[in-house]
Amino acid sequence: MLATIARRAHLSRPSFSFTHPFAVLINQSLLFPSHLNFSTTSVARPPLSAAKMEAIGVLMMCPMNNYLEEELDKRFNLFRYWKQPRPSEFLTQHAQTIRAVVGNASAGADAKLIDALPKLEIVSSFSVGLDKIDLNKCKEKGIRVTNTPDVLTDDVADLAIGLMLAVLRRICECDKYVRRGEWKFGDFKLSSKFSGKRVGIIGLGRIGLAIAKRAEAFDCPITCALTPETTHIVNREVMDALGPKGVLINIGRGPHVDEPELVSALVEGRLGGAGLDVFQKEPEVPEQLFGLENVVLLPHVGSGTIETRKDMADLVLGNLEAHFANKPLLTPVV
Repeated sequence: MLATIARRAHLSRPSFSFTHPFAVLINQSLLFPSHLNFSTTSVARPPLSAAKMEAIGVLMMCPMNNYLEEELDKRFNLFRYWKQPRPSEFLTQHAQTIRAVVGNASAGADAKLIDALPKLEIVSSFSVGLDKIDLNKCKEKGIRVTNTPDVLTDDVADLAIGLMLAVLRRICECDKYVRRGEWKFGDFKLSSKFSGKRVGIIGLGRIGLAIAKRAEAFDCPITCALTPETTHIVNREVMDALGPKGVLINIGRGPHVDEPELVSALVEGRLGGAGLDVFQKEPEVPEQLFGLENVVLLPHVGSGTIETRKDMADLVLGNLEAHFANKPLLTPVV
C-alpha cells in the first residue's frame, strides 16, 4: 500500500474522489508554494570567529521555546521583537545590525519586515510551515531560508492517530463520564471503531506518509488526496461527503478548513466528529465547538514534546551558525 501511496505523490493535478467516501479525512498539509524554484546557492565569504558571531544581530519574532531563546542569547546578539513597544522605531534603530530572523508558524518575515532590514541574510523558521515567510521576497533579495523538517514528523503523525482514536472512541467523554461518577449508574454509550476505516490524507509529504504507515497498522485503506495549497480546500462539499459517520482531523493549518462550514456541519450533525489541533485564527477557537461531545480540541501541540522541540531548536541554531560560518545549511529552503 505504501508503494502505491508513494507513486501517487508524483501526480501533478490531484483531485478529491468520493467514489469510496472516507470515514476519516486528515488534513496535515502545510502552506508551501511548491511551484517556486528556489536556488540554494550563496556568495562565499570567510567564516566568522566565535567573538564576531556574538556580535551578529538576530531578531526573534515571538516567544517560542526557552531553550532556543537561551542559546540564541548565548551565541548571538539577540533582539526580542515581541518586547518592543515601538516596533517601527526599533527596526529603524537596528536596521544595520540585524542579519538574521528567527520565526515560527505564527510569526515569520513578511515583505514589510524584510524591506526594513537591509542587512538581513537568513530567516530560520522554528517550524516546518513557511506560510509566514515571504519566500519570493527572500529569493529576490538573496536571503536564505531554513525550516525544521523531519524532526517533528513522528510526533505530529502520532498525534493524528491519537486524535482519530480520541474522536471515534470518545476517549475524552469517557474520562469525564468516570470523573463525574456516572459509571455507577450505567455503562457508557457505544462508540465507533477505528480499525478498518477508510482514511483520506490531504498532503502527502513526510508527515502524510508517516500517518499512512501508522493507519495501515490499523488495517485502514488509505486514499491520499494530493492537493495544491489553497485556503478552505476542506469545504462543505468535502464535509458532506464525509457525512454523519465521517471524522475530520486537522493537524496541518487552520485556514485549509472552512471553519464556519465545519462548525455548521458538526452542530447540524452532517459531520460525525472532528479532532482539531489547528484553527483559522489561533488562539481563537469557535465557542460553538466547546459544547460538542464529538469534537476533540488541542492548542496546536502537534510537535509539542520536549525531545522534538529541542531537536527543532538545535536545527535553527545549526542553520544560523552554518550560514555565518560559510558552511552548507542543514535544511535549506531558499
